[in-house]
Amino acid sequence: MAMKQLRSGLTATRTGSDAAHPLHIVIVTDAAPPQVNGVVRTLGQTRDELERMGHKVDTITPNDFFTVPLPSYKEIRIALRPYPQIAAFLEREKPDAIHIATEGPLGQAARRYCLANGLPFTTSFHTRFPEYLHARTRFPQSWSYAWVRRFHAPSSAVMVATPTLREELQGRGFGNLKLWSRGVDTELFRPRAELRDNGHYLGLEGPVWLYVGRVAVEKNIDAFLETELPGTKMVVGDGPRFEHLKKKFPKVHFTGALFGEDLAKAFAAADCFVFPSKTDTFGLVLVEALASGAPVAAYPVQGPIDIITEAPTGCLDNDLRKACLTALERGERAACRDYALSYSWEACTQQFLSNLTLIERERGAAEAAAEKAPVMA
Repeated sequence: MAMKQLRSGLTATRTGSDAAHPLHIVIVTDAAPPQVNGVVRTLGQTRDELERMGHKVDTITPNDFFTVPLPSYKEIRIALRPYPQIAAFLEREKPDAIHIATEGPLGQAARRYCLANGLPFTTSFHTRFPEYLHARTRFPQSWSYAWVRRFHAPSSAVMVATPTLREELQGRGFGNLKLWSRGVDTELFRPRAELRDNGHYLGLEGPVWLYVGRVAVEKNIDAFLETELPGTKMVVGDGPRFEHLKKKFPKVHFTGALFGEDLAKAFAAADCFVFPSKTDTFGLVLVEALASGAPVAAYPVQGPIDIITEAPTGCLDNDLRKACLTALERGERAACRDYALSYSWEACTQQFLSNLTLIERERGAAEAAAEKAPVMA
């Protein structure tokens, strides 16, 4: 669907970083608490940073609607018939910028409203739904990508986390791609030597190999759990395969989902963080592990190859066992921490802000004249 001509009094030439006053930003997302994933954490941190900068942020989430569980994935709930409520909210609030973070029912409803009213909007590509859908149903990825590409086509900026992802999506025919990196809370995720000095704080036999994330087929956790490694494997997270894998691998320490200090302790006490996924667009947990001092073992695929760049921070190898043992041997916890400090949520949010397209509404003559007036020395 082609975007309508912007209605009279509107223009899409300015970005969020050009604003001379605090903005009212609406973020529309189908991913929200109680879901636990990188998208939810990224949007939450971005909202908090925007508010610290003085902007007003409204987040439209499934929690505002009647929802039903997503088939085969009950932890995720999707909104039913959200358009009337979203349209009424956007019409009433008249925000300065609209960002559509996901392609689900809420994202589709917001996109429909913007196109119907000639409003510019931005989107972001967080999740590889084509790969996930194919892993679960064998649905052709080419068909899914055609739909996702069509969804993002009218967006004035499609935000992606890494240069590698940008290049891939360009090759798939996506346009208007802009970088929006990720950050880490370095105060929460930090080295805690006391959890390791006298053995693992939970009494687990070392070395302790940690996985944090959704326990789902697309995360390729089996590759990690089936790898022969000394010590103990620890899995933090929940998802549709939790009970199945817990029964299949009784020697693995499964904790379920952890949050806040409990999650930070799990990262800090690990000897090595293992990331077996081959389908993530970034992998926020990689940076959280590094900030906690844990070297990373992963496959040389998108996400890890954009983050793990030097030997002291981990190892990437198509042989996951080799990657794990090498990361454990060569990883330097201080180097991991130092590298993670370069990931700032403030810088990431400034990047997000500069990617936003402002909705320029008709202004009063006095305001317009004031902007044109010469600056007095």
